[in-house]
Amino acid sequence: MDPFLVLLHSLSGSLSNSDLMELKFLCRERVGKRKLERVQSGLDLFSVLLEQNDLERARTGLLRELLASLRRHDLLQRLDDFEAGTAAAASPGEADLRVAFDIVCDNVGRDWKRLARQLKLSEAKIDGVEERYPRSLSDQVRETLRVWKIAEREQATVAGLVKALRGCRLNLVADLVEEAVQAQGSVSESEVVSPVLWDPTVSSSEAL
Repeated sequence: MDPFLVLLHSLSGSLSNSDLMELKFLCRERVGKRKLERVQSGLDLFSVLLEQNDLERARTGLLRELLASLRRHDLLQRLDDFEAGTAAAASPGEADLRVAFDIVCDNVGRDWKRLARQLKLSEAKIDGVEERYPRSLSDQVRETLRVWKIAEREQATVAGLVKALRGCRLNLVADLVEEAVQAQGSVSESEVVSPVLWDPTVSSSEAL
């Protein structure tokens, strides 16, 4: 089965009745009244959005907005994990970005707006991040990084993130990112060249 459909099924199974009612309310201007009346589960609603091309594997912005409106950070994390895994499979540098993002989220805190501006996010996008995650600095930082990555696409690199961190004088965080990414690279190289670790009959349990 398509991994994206598996994700949608998982999200649907975790929605409460009140969650579903709120999702239907949020989609009232996007989905016709008759279709909404037939929606009995999250998967029903996702199927309608898929049919209307409002939702697809490579375009999950609407899904993210809906889950954020529910304040279901656990479901947002599942979406993050899915997107990170998909991107990592497509780009070797994605693993380094994931490491960098985790460190930035753990260490930037209240300075996230300074970083957001250094990453060239507009004030409107910064306000949007704050509105979606008013009570969690870590979530505000992670959403800032996600928005930046979407905007920059292939140009979103660890080097660019480190440059932005140093640009707003978050040098300690920049140092932590560089050290962690270097360590990550060392581990990856040792896994490739070490005959002890390499076993063609066993898949890596840490593969993304």
